[in-house]
Amino acid sequence: MLRLLLPALCALSVCSGMVCADEKSGAYLLNPGDVIHYSVWGETKLEGDLSVLPDGSVNFPLARQIHVAGLDTAAVEKAFAAKLEKYIPDPDVSVGVKDPKGYLIYLNGKVLKPGPVQMTGPTSVLQALSMSGGVDKFADTGDIKIIRRKGTTDVSMPVRYKDLMSGKDMSTNYVLQVGDTLVVP
Repeated sequence: MLRLLLPALCALSVCSGMVCADEKSGAYLLNPGDVIHYSVWGETKLEGDLSVLPDGSVNFPLARQIHVAGLDTAAVEKAFAAKLEKYIPDPDVSVGVKDPKGYLIYLNGKVLKPGPVQMTGPTSVLQALSMSGGVDKFADTGDIKIIRRKGTTDVSMPVRYKDLMSGKDMSTNYVLQVGDTLVVP
């Protein structure tokens, strides 16, 4: 029993404080603002934290600027290793998400706590409204909508709040995406 428990505890100690990507079930994709932790096995000077810049890149030692936004940690590990190969033979790079600061949605209008909301995983409309303290008593709950960027245009997606609250129709309890704005007039 202890032999089975020890590897699990080791994995937890390595990932404590980090959001670890699960490549098989929808890996976390990096966003501007995220903080990643990197290390190169056997190279004590090549370990640290990097913030993903607004343009989606990081400044990695020896390799300069590397674009990482939209990539999962496995792809970033490969990109870092490829850049390091001219300095270190067969580099073993590890990358983890330390702080998913770029995993934000925005709540505007008549909610108790408007502003950016840090998601920690898949977040639905009702969950986001709950995270913001709920809707104000003067809110027009019949006109709530999600504004989502699709390419270069914004798309408005209506939310039927009364149906969600009654449980009659949950089809507009959308899972929010990074950068979505939930508007409560």
